[in-house]
Amino acid sequence: MEVANEPGILSQVHFAARARILFLPHALRQMLRPDRMITKSEVRAVIEKGEMIENYPGDVRGHSCLLLGHGEEQRAVHVVCAPKEGYLAVITAYLPDPQEWFDNFRRRKQQ
Repeated sequence: MEVANEPGILSQVHFAARARILFLPHALRQMLRPDRMITKSEVRAVIEKGEMIENYPGDVRGHSCLLLGHGEEQRAVHVVCAPKEGYLAVITAYLPDPQEWFDNFRRRKQQ
């Protein structure tokens, strides 16, 4: 994992999302958990307006990143996504646990 310091990946995310957003099965399962119920519109809002907080250039699924944004009622939402040719793959989306994050869900606590 690399700290978010590469603006290029975020530009690629936005460009790919304008073409198409593909929600992978794992992302849909996580979004539809009863304790989360994250909507596709919330994920789109995170992609469009959120900030990149982690960068994963060596991810086996391809260069990906973790975005932080806000959904309904301003709840924090994390989205992991990877820009591909012609689409943006949403790998997962979840509500960050306050026990695991500092700085308003921007920095992981050390385990």
